[in-house]
Amino acid sequence: MNTRALLTTAFSAGLLALTSAAHAGPAVTPLVDTDWLASNLDDPDLAVIDVRSAIDGSNAETFAAGHIPGAVYASYTGAGWRQAQDGVPGKLPPVERVSNLIGSLGVDNDDSVVIVPAGVNSTDFGSAARVYWTFKYLGHEDVAILNGGYQAWVDAGGDVATGASQPQAADFEVDLQPELLADTAAVEAALEGGDQLVDARPAAQYSGEAKHPAARAAGTIPGAASLEQQLLVEAGSARFLDRGRVESLIETAGIDGDGPVVSFCNTGHWAATAWFALSEVAGLESVALYDGSMTEWTQDPSLPLAQGQRALTELLN
Repeated sequence: MNTRALLTTAFSAGLLALTSAAHAGPAVTPLVDTDWLASNLDDPDLAVIDVRSAIDGSNAETFAAGHIPGAVYASYTGAGWRQAQDGVPGKLPPVERVSNLIGSLGVDNDDSVVIVPAGVNSTDFGSAARVYWTFKYLGHEDVAILNGGYQAWVDAGGDVATGASQPQAADFEVDLQPELLADTAAVEAALEGGDQLVDARPAAQYSGEAKHPAARAAGTIPGAASLEQQLLVEAGSARFLDRGRVESLIETAGIDGDGPVVSFCNTGHWAATAWFALSEVAGLESVALYDGSMTEWTQDPSLPLAQGQRALTELLN
């Protein structure tokens, strides 16, 4: 081997060592299954976060009665993943507060993180998707969702632990990815610029026949495509559709993923499921989430609304 080859080999080995040092946890994909989790559960750089909450009828006592061994509990509705702000529910809290929450769970930047919902329905999956998106926004790439959630773990015969979690606090550093979060001004600019907007709400809300209680008026943002979140998850579970079926729904919805995309719903919850489908499963680039969504958009009566739109369920029939 000549000198140049030796130097190249040494340089490559150095890069590999630096990469390994930068992240110690097992490699993850956006969705991991129960077999993968069982195989990696003993890895000291794997953090399992159970986000079961009032959305699925769970609480800390439910977690204590049975959970994946080594998991820590951080209720989606109670731990501080979201907050009300100026009359808008579900906004992202100040970054320092969220990073402190993650650190309090014993999660540091070397960890691979697996988020575990209850596994009961698509709204429940949305809890995991919103927490997943939060990690991505904070710059933590090594994060996954357990496909099918805790119910899938139990159905697969996985070991179950009891008792409360008592994590040791860790330092979690943030590297913000601001392109993943859209505010109202960014959505206005996207509307004016012809960017793709995606509404994840049910058909009745998309068409303007119904609305969220915190929204001032019914309707959707003009030009938004319908990608109803419940169509992205197998009925009666939190098991996500495979990439082929997700791409088929995106095509039927007429979603153009060649440019920037913004997903929204009422409070940025269902929108996280659509964001996950578009960005993490289908692999579209430049997908942002509007956490204020329609409850914030409709606060300003000067912002436009469209009604009478045909939702994705109608296009599929």
